[in-house]
Amino acid sequence: MEPIILASGSLRRQEFFKLLGLPFSIMPARIDEEDHGDLKPRELAEELAVRKVNNIIGLLSSRLPNWIFGADTLISVDGDVYGKPKDREDAHKMLTKLQGRNHEVITAMALYNGKGKNVDCRSVVSSVTFAPILPEDIEWYLNTGEWQGVAGAYKIQGLAGCFVSGIIGSYSGIVGLPMHEFYVMLKENGYSYGDS
Repeated sequence: MEPIILASGSLRRQEFFKLLGLPFSIMPARIDEEDHGDLKPRELAEELAVRKVNNIIGLLSSRLPNWIFGADTLISVDGDVYGKPKDREDAHKMLTKLQGRNHEVITAMALYNGKGKNVDCRSVVSSVTFAPILPEDIEWYLNTGEWQGVAGAYKIQGLAGCFVSGIIGSYSGIVGLPMHEFYVMLKENGYSYGDS
């Protein structure tokens, strides 16, 4: 299989790539994730994923590989967008807003195909329901540090699973990479998955 540059430092995405047996190298993109403009949440996630890929394309312009993959996951509730919290206080605000209600988790994927010289972008939206959370339980979770570096200040695959009363959609997409849709994306772009 051909190597893919993963334009992300996300350990969760790296774990998915390893699980899928994909050869990859890590080259985290450097983009401004705070510039939301007037984009709707799904449009923003897709814009950020494409920006990550384009950042790496710009860096490697003279020696472009065949495959570059970028992704972005964000949380949307009441039209507000939650990315990674800046600090503990920001994480506290996010968790307080999310508790006892539904929110959307959007993961956008962008794949540069060097053979076709194009970037394919797709996104998956899932719904997560949090049970009501007591203030002391929010403090307990914040004390774990698990909120750091993740959209919406929680990891569904970690201790925050204690707060989740239901999901609709792609569990792996909520974690950070919707595996089915990613697999289909690779195949439809001509990636020889499973070939040596």
